[in-house]
Amino acid sequence: MTINAFSYLYPWTKAFHVMSLIAWMAGMFYLPRLFVYHCDTVRGSTDSERFKVMEYRLMKQIINPAMMATWIFGIILVLTPGIIDWSAGWWHVKLFCVLLLSAFHGSMSRWRKDFLHDRNWRSTRFYRIANEVPTVLMVIVVIMIIVRP
Repeated sequence: MTINAFSYLYPWTKAFHVMSLIAWMAGMFYLPRLFVYHCDTVRGSTDSERFKVMEYRLMKQIINPAMMATWIFGIILVLTPGIIDWSAGWWHVKLFCVLLLSAFHGSMSRWRKDFLHDRNWRSTRFYRIANEVPTVLMVIVVIMIIVRP
C-alpha cells in the first residue's frame, strides 16, 4: 500500500528522516558511554546524581523523540510510491536491524532506570561492549540503504 500524496513530500521526508536518525544515533552512541562513567561513581554521590540527570535528559529530550521521528518519517517513506523495490532483499535486513536498534533503545531505557534506582549490577566492561552495538547496526543499515546488496 502506498499513498500518492507522499510523492510530493519525498525530499522533505527523506531529509527529516536522516536528521532524526542522526539525532537518535548520537544519543545511542553517547548514553552507553555515560553508563560507563556512571559505573565508576559512588551510589548516592553528587557525581552519581549528576549522571542520573544527564541520562534522563538525554533519553527523554533527545533519544526518545528522535527515535519516534525516525520511525514516523521512515514509515512515510515506506508508504511513498516507488521508493522501495519490494522484491529486493536489502530492506528486510535494514528493517531487522532497525528493529534490533529499537530493542537496544528499550534495553538502554531499562538500564537507565536501574541506575536511577541505584540497582545497576553491570560492569563498565558490559557498557563498553554495549557501546559498540549501535555502531555495528548503523553500519549494516547504511550499507543496506546505499549499496542495496
